[in-house]
Amino acid sequence: MGRQLSLNAFLHDTGHHEASWRHPESGAERVGDITWYQDLARRAEAAKLDAVFLADGPVWWGTGHRPSNQFEPITLLTALATATEKIGLIATASTSYYAPYNLARLFGSLDRISGGRAGWNIVTTQGDEAAANFGQDRAADPATRYERAQEFVDVITKLWDSWEDDAEVVDRTSGVFVDTAKVHAINHVGKHLSVKGPFNAPRTPQGRPVYVQAGSSNDGRNFAGRNAEAIFTAHQTLADAQAFYADIKAKAVGFGRDPESVKVLPGISPFIGDTEAEARELYEEFNRLTVPAYGLKQLEGIAGISLSHLELDEPVPADIFGGAGNVLDNNRSRLQVVANIVERDRPTVRQLLHRLAGGRGHNVVHGTPVQIADTIQEWFEGGAADGFNVLPPLYPQHLDAFTSKVVPILQERGLFRTEYTGSTLREHYGLDRPVSQYAEQSAAADAS
Repeated sequence: MGRQLSLNAFLHDTGHHEASWRHPESGAERVGDITWYQDLARRAEAAKLDAVFLADGPVWWGTGHRPSNQFEPITLLTALATATEKIGLIATASTSYYAPYNLARLFGSLDRISGGRAGWNIVTTQGDEAAANFGQDRAADPATRYERAQEFVDVITKLWDSWEDDAEVVDRTSGVFVDTAKVHAINHVGKHLSVKGPFNAPRTPQGRPVYVQAGSSNDGRNFAGRNAEAIFTAHQTLADAQAFYADIKAKAVGFGRDPESVKVLPGISPFIGDTEAEARELYEEFNRLTVPAYGLKQLEGIAGISLSHLELDEPVPADIFGGAGNVLDNNRSRLQVVANIVERDRPTVRQLLHRLAGGRGHNVVHGTPVQIADTIQEWFEGGAADGFNVLPPLYPQHLDAFTSKVVPILQERGLFRTEYTGSTLREHYGLDRPVSQYAEQSAAADAS
């Protein structure tokens, strides 16, 4: 069997199109119901997808035009762990507003409860509104946030490694439950964090959760090249995705890592029809449900300026994004994606809002199942992706359309599994279980 795609289902209330909740067949009344998410996870697992993924932000979105997150993601995924058996469970958590020891316990518990299916999407959280919810006047600048994030990851990794795999002996005869010589205090004192350790529980089934990262800025890509085992990213064109893919793999090599141990997973939001015309009409149907005021507010957040003076059916001024397009090295990756759309396609404001409504800058495609599969294969085999984060516009209908119509084509082409061959997220992604750094140190000391 050749190289295999990784496919995640990105869970997002009623669907990823911003107007999905307005659709007459949406589950808008159930977004606060745990059984809604359990059902979605079971559907994704039935299709043998690698994982379900939850984004998060510790702030209300500030709009009455779409549902807000109603569950803390680690708690929600723990509930999904009890309703599923094999599918991976990836939650977002910020290094800016957690303490490493507390987050280590939360994700460690999720990995243990799920039998080794946890993944941590590492974010640093920009925005002063979120900072204000944690007693801070403003968010730190990007360089400082990523500096803290790197120290945070170093610390939490030491905590998860602090028990060697054979530390728990459970010897009833001697009365020794844990070999304390194999449990290590980490004694970390750094610029941002101070943690004594050791952790208070043995290593989890995966050793530690899979490290995921979703920032494509300059700082984010450096961080990903050093730490991430899977990377969620947004690209509109094959060429942009190829450039990002090559850059990430090179950065991983620069940090002494195997580039094959880093999965690059762009977002794709598919509108699927039996014919091209049917798929196009489905796409346009959802765009007719959008509320321009909501889309403008989101666009203003990306641009960092007021756009209230723009007319909806006038072209977007190219200079509104300050020349952020076509530049791989910048500190606001989603701004770059939008700037590229404006510079390349010269849309009207309304057209731009529609482009962003389906996936907030992720690649929105519409076509037949074969056309969607062809796009996935082209990116996968063309040095642009190791798989995809799938963003169904409407749940569960468009997830079902993808899994029942596109996934079988990918399976027939030998690009995606027909059955799970492992039970952990690391096994799904083809990643090795990491060895405790303290066990390596003990082995080195014994050898000397």
